[in-house]
Amino acid sequence: MFFSKTWIPSFAVMTTKSEVFFPYGNVIALCLRINVPYNTDMLHHFAVSGVDTWLWLPPLVAFGISLFTSMAGVSGAFLLLPFQLSVLGYTAPGVSATNLVYNLVATPGGAYRYLREGRMLWPLVGMVTAGTLPGVVIGYWIRIAYLRDVEAFRLFVAFVLLYMGYRLVSELWAGSGRVADAVSLPGAGRVEVLVAQVTRVELVFRGSHYRFDPRAMFLMALAVGVVGGIYGIGGGAIIAPLCVTLFRLPVYVVAGAAVASTLLTSIAGVALYMLAPAPATVATQPDWLLGLLFGIGGLVGMYVGARLQKHVPQRALHAGLAVVMLVTAVFHMY
Repeated sequence: MFFSKTWIPSFAVMTTKSEVFFPYGNVIALCLRINVPYNTDMLHHFAVSGVDTWLWLPPLVAFGISLFTSMAGVSGAFLLLPFQLSVLGYTAPGVSATNLVYNLVATPGGAYRYLREGRMLWPLVGMVTAGTLPGVVIGYWIRIAYLRDVEAFRLFVAFVLLYMGYRLVSELWAGSGRVADAVSLPGAGRVEVLVAQVTRVELVFRGSHYRFDPRAMFLMALAVGVVGGIYGIGGGAIIAPLCVTLFRLPVYVVAGAAVASTLLTSIAGVALYMLAPAPATVATQPDWLLGLLFGIGGLVGMYVGARLQKHVPQRALHAGLAVVMLVTAVFHMY
């Protein structure tokens, strides 16, 4: 049966534990809003999340997002969560866990590609993962205890995206060409680690020397892990731009480490949301089917993105990401 906007002006989104009135906050309501007819017989009902949508939509959206974001070294989960909140209408805390399920499926493709090209900086992977793992535990507790309210969580999402967009814009405004120059050179490059100690790590990439303090990296990763545990992104999406702007590492080198640490942290995050204690009225379980569909599209998109990254001007890529983040953030504030 087909519906029109005049028949149903808004839609109540059902979650596992509660009902949230979310005007135009899902696929059905969006179709009604723009007068696009749809056939309810073709929609699939996801029992855990309460989402009603077409089976082809999650992988398609995830492919498009991850193709773009993986070239900057992030999985795309930070943009998938706003999509789930505002288009699919998935608002329970389990949406964070579902985002992490996406990472479990999507990130191996990009990580494998970076590993084959010799661009996996293992000291960075170790420091970032060691910091984000305890941070995710803290983030889970904050999400369940203080950010169960839909509007409060949407505001948190908006501020995270605003900060990420601000960091990218600041880097572009400063006119730093270090990242752009490193990636725009022709041909593939391998990372050579010269020193890997507790106090310093030094590496060579395409003739340029870089160094960072692992202790500072650990502290930054711990803070990022808290945010990632709340948001449901594992932390890699925030770590990548911070490594570029604060530690002055080339994004071509950071990308592999960010994706690998995201995969490892997401495993821990999903386990937390599934097994850790939570109030009986709070739905923390991930929607595995929805997450797997997102992951399938993301897996293909991230693999292709990792292959294309060295052919894309990094300044243009960062500018595009910044615009997407800022627009999405403003949308979620109102």
